[in-house]
Amino acid sequence: MNYRESVRNILIEKFETIPLANVLTFGCAQNENDSEKIRGMLYSLGYRMTDELEKSDIVVYNTCAIRENAELKIFGNIGKIKALKKQNPNMIVAVCGCMVMQQHIVDKIKKSYPFVDIVFGVNAAELLPELIYKCYSERKKQILAPEDRTEIIENSPVLRQSNVKASISIMYGCDNFCSYCIVPYVRGRERSRKPRDILNEFTELVNRGYKDITLLGQNVNSYGKGLEEKVDFADLLSMLCKVEGEYVIHYISSHPKDFSKKVIDVIRDNPQISRRIHLPIQSGNNRVLKEMNRKYTVEKYMEIVNYAREQIPDVTFSTDIIVGFPGETFEEYLDTENLCKQVRFTQIFNYIYSKRMGTKAAQMPDTVTHKEKSEWLNRLIKVQQQITFDYLNDCIGKEYRALVEEKHDKLYTCRLKNNFVVKLFCKDDILNQFVNVRITGKTGTSLTAELIKTER
Repeated sequence: MNYRESVRNILIEKFETIPLANVLTFGCAQNENDSEKIRGMLYSLGYRMTDELEKSDIVVYNTCAIRENAELKIFGNIGKIKALKKQNPNMIVAVCGCMVMQQHIVDKIKKSYPFVDIVFGVNAAELLPELIYKCYSERKKQILAPEDRTEIIENSPVLRQSNVKASISIMYGCDNFCSYCIVPYVRGRERSRKPRDILNEFTELVNRGYKDITLLGQNVNSYGKGLEEKVDFADLLSMLCKVEGEYVIHYISSHPKDFSKKVIDVIRDNPQISRRIHLPIQSGNNRVLKEMNRKYTVEKYMEIVNYAREQIPDVTFSTDIIVGFPGETFEEYLDTENLCKQVRFTQIFNYIYSKRMGTKAAQMPDTVTHKEKSEWLNRLIKVQQQITFDYLNDCIGKEYRALVEEKHDKLYTCRLKNNFVVKLFCKDDILNQFVNVRITGKTGTSLTAELIKTER
């Protein structure tokens, strides 16, 4: 049965005007990418997008399971739709994504949120036409049980949020099973897309004028596992950089255990690749890293940092850090603080440990109070703030290449290849262009600059 055509016909019969869809995204860049595919599918069915919940005929919550606070926030948002659903009985409410890959979450939705019509897991946007059709035609809820879907669907419709910035999933899932992380359980094991499919999507984006393209994977450095052809992440980067055009390539996330010198050499030799390496350390203490099942040491991590700095003089590092992992002592936390002072990250995404049901760490004894962990986190934030401010001060007077992303009157917001934001005034129209700038100062964590030359 052609569910897409059937849904289009139902929507034409059911609605006097074009039906509107609202896709709300929680979580990481991979979730954002998934939402673009969901929007693309809905658009192909005849929906048009809106940001106004009260005008929506279908609302899709694309959820995140990485931390408890994320789940609580999502449930709070879903609860708010109940009144709108009562006012508009024809509204379809759907919940998808990582959170509903856990059976206890699906059970909770069934019990506590009976107004939810559709539930489906990750990598399942192509099921939407069938689910919507059955929801309308059978007048029954479509609640799918969590299912590990390993098939990679190519050529799905995509509705992107920008005409300059885009992301491409190069692989799905994760094989690392860090003891604190739920991702392998909700996104499955690693599967890599074929390099030719990635190259075709990348080339199409460049030809359409996209200038900022991010490659996505739970661990991009393990790209290539399971493919018939022998290709790794460094090979993929080299292949993409041969595409003619002006663009910058970002990538997330990297795992230190797989980050090779070969990747660093490719970054060195290709100026199109971002000079910011996001390399999550999580902890600066080897015992804690072992308990986290991270499979590298601080010494191994520093080898990567030092080699990258030897090969790429303008490289910068950002990282993720978990504070208060079960069993971590204050002295072990101080090792993390000292590592940050040694590496001098330009940006840290730091979090207090969040217990996730089903992970190994959830069973570990945890005697440090939340108050103590908050104090550690605040210490780390202050340390990082000073490091960032020192780095920004060092940028003043230097010249950089930047992509102009936004415009407010004559004030432009640009982004450097090290991911820092620059603001400058210019009377010319330079939006969505690469420009050369000289840094003149800073305000907070943003830099100010003057335009040197615009290349058209």
